[in-house]
Amino acid sequence: MISEKRHTLPDEQRLPIIWRWSPLSNQWAVPLIDNWSLRPLDEFCQGHYPYDHPEWQATPIPGHWQQHPGLEHHTGRVVYRCHFDLDTLRTSHPEFDTRDTTADTRFWLRINGAFYWSQPYFNGVDLDRHEGYFIPYEREVTHCIAHENTVLVEVECPDERNKFNKRMITGVFSHWDCIDPLANPGGIWLPPELCQSGPVRLHAVRCHSESFNTQFAQLRYAARLDALHAGPVVLRWTLAPLTFQGAVQVIEQRRLLKAGPQEIYGLLKLRDPRLWWTHDLGNPDLYTITLEVLQDGILSDAASFNFGVRHFELRNWIPYLNGVRFLVKGNNYAPSDMRIASTTAERCEYDLHLVRASHMNLLRVHAHVDHPAFYAAADTAGVLLWQDFPLQWLYRPTILPEARRQARAMVRLLYNHPSIVVWCMHNEPVFVGDTSDETLMTRLRTYHTTLGFSWNRDVLDTQLKQVAEHEDQQRPVIRSSGELYVPRLRAGTDAHTYFGWYRAYGTLHDAETLLQRFPTNLRFITEFGAQSFPNLESCQKFMPTDINAIDFEYLAQRHGFQAEIMSNWVNWRAVSSLQELIDLSQDYQTFINRFYIDRLRYHKYRPTGGIVPFLFCDPYPAILWSIVDYWRIPKRAYDAMRMAFSPQYVFTIFSPRIYHVAEPITLPIYAVNDARYAIPQAQVLARLTAPDGTELAVVMHTVELEADCLAKEVDRLRLTPAQPGQYMLELKLTGVPHEVWQAYTIDVT
Repeated sequence: MISEKRHTLPDEQRLPIIWRWSPLSNQWAVPLIDNWSLRPLDEFCQGHYPYDHPEWQATPIPGHWQQHPGLEHHTGRVVYRCHFDLDTLRTSHPEFDTRDTTADTRFWLRINGAFYWSQPYFNGVDLDRHEGYFIPYEREVTHCIAHENTVLVEVECPDERNKFNKRMITGVFSHWDCIDPLANPGGIWLPPELCQSGPVRLHAVRCHSESFNTQFAQLRYAARLDALHAGPVVLRWTLAPLTFQGAVQVIEQRRLLKAGPQEIYGLLKLRDPRLWWTHDLGNPDLYTITLEVLQDGILSDAASFNFGVRHFELRNWIPYLNGVRFLVKGNNYAPSDMRIASTTAERCEYDLHLVRASHMNLLRVHAHVDHPAFYAAADTAGVLLWQDFPLQWLYRPTILPEARRQARAMVRLLYNHPSIVVWCMHNEPVFVGDTSDETLMTRLRTYHTTLGFSWNRDVLDTQLKQVAEHEDQQRPVIRSSGELYVPRLRAGTDAHTYFGWYRAYGTLHDAETLLQRFPTNLRFITEFGAQSFPNLESCQKFMPTDINAIDFEYLAQRHGFQAEIMSNWVNWRAVSSLQELIDLSQDYQTFINRFYIDRLRYHKYRPTGGIVPFLFCDPYPAILWSIVDYWRIPKRAYDAMRMAFSPQYVFTIFSPRIYHVAEPITLPIYAVNDARYAIPQAQVLARLTAPDGTELAVVMHTVELEADCLAKEVDRLRLTPAQPGQYMLELKLTGVPHEVWQAYTIDVT
């Protein structure tokens, strides 16, 4: 039974907000963050003795138990305890009293995030075991709540001992080369909450744009409720502009509910919709959608979330947003902090500021679900998200049922975020234990799982893709990331190309050969790069300034440094100072990133649709592939990537090798424009100089760069070196909003 009534309210007549909304549950809730204590232990006691033993230690919530003094290396099991009374809650949270407590008032304990298994008890009542670090869950406690209450939460998060047969769905948090291998994420990492509702509890709402034009947007929703009694309710929807001035629209619908848990579906019509765009294509305009459930004219429960009207698709790996073709330029995003409980909204917003400033429009959330504040920041910033499910490398077959459940939960949890445009179910489902292990046997086993049958990819990921597609028919779903296209064997997905870093891939010459022979692998590349040391002031925070005092073995063990792999490409052991080592590694990282970006920008739409290097920022103090360190200080590669991702760009492509005297070298000059507007008169300057500084050639051109044009050849220089040494080609692009200047070196012997 459905009936609908529409209202449109001017801005000055918006309904006042009565309750305080939780940014975690998107509902009215009281955070339970005070009076927590913990005890590490070997075995759980099902909520009973000896939990009344006095050896409890006060602890802040949220947090990880390894952040607690004395537990820096603890793994396994910890029990948490919290005491609270309703009178104190009413005093500290006056909004709690805005609701009348009646016989039909219901209370709920909500655990928003705990690594990894958790078992809550409320006043001694068992509330059932839960699995999944990122999945919030709530249990009704109406039957056991009192004036004074005790919450116990048993939390278990063991280390993954067998890296090729993992059990926990924690992604990078339990196995990655970009996180301290001794770190354990165990703990309650998001604040628990006490929620209150009337007889009808509104658990969650999902909403997407089914269609839109300049006059209307049709929104389809699904709401999950729990009704104490069967009967009619009114669903009151309020659609309010958040980022722009506009009319507030109110829609009322009558529905007949049955008793118990249920999911209801329906449609909403939004007038005069403003679309959500990425920051480089337009404005990321947002609405706040509030759903209030009224029974007998009394508000029973409500939920509120931010929403963007938009449509995204991949057409043969070329992205389109709201029907507009564009090039993805982005990066991989590690957890905002290895200790994700320490993440703040300000930190996420600053990360997105750095992303926008470097002309990136997408982040790949690499093999994890991040903090809720990060997704809110991406929505507001207009940055797309490629969302990975938390699977990294190999898992045991017994996880399949749980992985299916958690994949469904991830899609539902993050469904409303307009920034999320792609689901990916697994990162590199191949044989990897330690990426710095390049022994022949390890490489052969990796090749076997890459090219042959892999249960993780061919069974697990295939089923997870089906689950995600069933839950979300609007977004593309990728089975697994890093599947190369192999003729007559595999269609491939996005590609990872670590030529110039891992020997298992090969040299940059091998990269050019592969990409020329199999250009399909250029469609969408989501990993490439090289490690580098942070800037000096950051290095000094976790290593000595004197290079002779640095324990490089320790840096390899705890801070990610792949010393032997770096030795294959740069002679870092011959440097005489830490600053020299920093410069050497950052120069090589910059060189590798530009090598790939130049070639992919040349292949824009032919067939490249996305350029996503690895990695944006460090989740802890480390020597990684990042272009921004843990303290958010940009490396030299950040500025270079910002230039390489400029909307208008000038570049050349030649083989990065050592040439010989008298060997002809062709240097084509290309220019490209990714903006939606044309540049009628851009100026391109190319200057070629010899090793002694002699100017060999200078050319200048005025070119028209059409809107979103392909790379076009501006000129073609030909160098026949007469002497050994280092030649230099300088390129400048002016007459554009973001001017480009860069230099290429050509080594001749």
